[in-house]
Amino acid sequence: MKITRYKHNSDFSYTLGMTLTIELLRCRPETVIQVYISPRAQESEAMQELRALCGQRGIPALESEKAFNILSPKGNCFVIGVFRKFSAPVRRDCHLVLVNPSDAGNIGNIMRSCIGFGITDLAVVRPAVDLFDPKAVRASMGALFHMHFTYYDSFAAYMKDFPDHNLYPFMLRRSRPIHEVEFKAPWSLIFGNEAAGLPDDFADIRPASGALCSSVLIPISGNIDSLNLTIAAAIAMYEVTGRPQTVRR
Repeated sequence: MKITRYKHNSDFSYTLGMTLTIELLRCRPETVIQVYISPRAQESEAMQELRALCGQRGIPALESEKAFNILSPKGNCFVIGVFRKFSAPVRRDCHLVLVNPSDAGNIGNIMRSCIGFGITDLAVVRPAVDLFDPKAVRASMGALFHMHFTYYDSFAAYMKDFPDHNLYPFMLRRSRPIHEVEFKAPWSLIFGNEAAGLPDDFADIRPASGALCSSVLIPISGNIDSLNLTIAAAIAMYEVTGRPQTVRR
């Protein structure tokens, strides 16, 4: 196939790096089209594993410098995987919900934290960054290949699919400190855009139970305005999954 720079409307994407490509081959081998190996790559145990996985699955492993000149011109990448985009819809479980995330690196890091804390379902409300952007894939360190995810055109559409979820938007309005909140499953941890956060009206959303959703605040000192989205999401996931009284499905 012809190698071109990634476009959001493409049917395929790339893993840029040895570790990412091995994770792709382990988790989503059915999506892999081919693998490129740089002529400058050194033999190692990881390289042997990569070649073995390709051989076991009948995936072409081609030596080509041209692919790296197009996709990774900095010269610090020696393996590229080409894979078809795949669908893995969210399930009826506890969810992380991102409303209008805009940064590929952030969403990749958040997926990595999700897998680290055992949360595998991610709902994303448009407009939003592309999960398959190679920058997001790389920042996830392969976590994308373990995730279940669905894009929604609105938060209302998400609520329609999961009317019984208990909603926990992270915001200032009508909020309680995170250590005072009891998270009841099935829960949805909801975060807004990196710059703007969640709109104030999220505090007024009512789930199917009829009760107001429970707005949550992560207390910080007055020396900064806010936490980075990736840090806030990681703190929330740690708090929710790490406390003994937390009920999870």
